[in-house]
Amino acid sequence: MEGHSRDDTWAEIERVKAAYPSRRIKALRQTGRGKGNAVREGFAAAEGDILVILDADLTMPPEELPKFYAVLADNRAEFANGVRLVYPMEERAMQFLNLCANKFFGLLFTWLLGQALKDTLCGTKVLSRANYDKIAANRAYFGDFDPFGDFDLLFGAGRMNLKMADVPIRYRERTYGVTNIQRWRHGWLLLRMVAFAARKLKFV
Repeated sequence: MEGHSRDDTWAEIERVKAAYPSRRIKALRQTGRGKGNAVREGFAAAEGDILVILDADLTMPPEELPKFYAVLADNRAEFANGVRLVYPMEERAMQFLNLCANKFFGLLFTWLLGQALKDTLCGTKVLSRANYDKIAANRAYFGDFDPFGDFDLLFGAGRMNLKMADVPIRYRERTYGVTNIQRWRHGWLLLRMVAFAARKLKFV
């Protein structure tokens, strides 16, 4: 999924697709804006039984994805959530205030969803197509309020009582580009989202 990049990302996607004609590679250009829109459009176009969010900055090594698949395939959980806070991470992979925010939101979501989650802000999340379709079909319960694409899945999975499991990953420093996350503005937005979801999940 290409999201209005200003560099040669689209050309590189087309090059890779042409270089591997035997692979079922879908090259998509996002019609809307933001990660949430990209996740939904990508999942709508996907054909497999298991759906994966993997951030393109490769701070989460794709070589670790089989661990997420194993969690679902072995029926250990129905929703696999990446965790960056278990293994030592590269020195500049995460700033100190971001680390504190990750731990805070982990505690907050653990209370909200009633399941232990250490790192809800990790971009890597994996679930089955069948469970995603159920979450999407009931999205109106929370509304289209998640610009990130991750939390709408967490809230939906929590409402469906899906069993969740943390999957530790080795978090790397990004090798190119800059993050689109704005610490204070997006942190405040996430707090508002949690407050809204709490009214729907805890105080109904």
